[in-house]
Amino acid sequence: MADSRDMYLVHSAFRREFPAAAALVRTVAANDGAAAARVADHVLILTGLLNLHHAGEDEKVWPKLLQRGPNEIAPLVETMERQHEGLHEALVEVERLATVWRWRATSADRDALASAVDAMIPPMLEHLVTEETHLLALIDKYLTDKEWAEVGAAAMATMPKNLLPMAFGMVLRDGAPEHVAGLRAVIPGPAWFVLSRLGPGAYTRYARRLGLDRVGSAA
Repeated sequence: MADSRDMYLVHSAFRREFPAAAALVRTVAANDGAAAARVADHVLILTGLLNLHHAGEDEKVWPKLLQRGPNEIAPLVETMERQHEGLHEALVEVERLATVWRWRATSADRDALASAVDAMIPPMLEHLVTEETHLLALIDKYLTDKEWAEVGAAAMATMPKNLLPMAFGMVLRDGAPEHVAGLRAVIPGPAWFVLSRLGPGAYTRYARRLGLDRVGSAA
């Protein structure tokens, strides 16, 4: 059966990166268009990764769980739908404000974006906790290891190839050994060989170029 412990790696990355992104936004000087563009693009990468994460669940996890364990899944449906709706609205607002700030680079736009990222963190955390508390056990009960691997493979196939090493390094950072082992089990051997070696360095270089090391995201 599936072993969904690798999900903790993804969740850990979101818990770390979104607060760091809000702090990074606030470091950009007013009217610094180049810096605003770089940091806004980073925020949009994060929201894209979170949307990709949810799309994989919606398309490849929930339908199987609803089919195989309806009595256990039904009580979660209303809660998860409510959380998804609220988080989706918050993400749309973050993406809108990031696009505006990228274009105008004003201090008002910067502050609005930082506040919007701050505002989306509580609903995101609520959702992540719900998944960890309830969803992962059901994944391990009702999905096979092959089906769970297909969720990750679909996400990797959808992600822009130039972002894949950096995103992989982001996910691996600070990962507990048992969670890293869980991820390795669902990644094809050749891809793991390359990404596990290239990813950490790609993420560290990316974070330092942005200045994330100054706000505590990367060493």
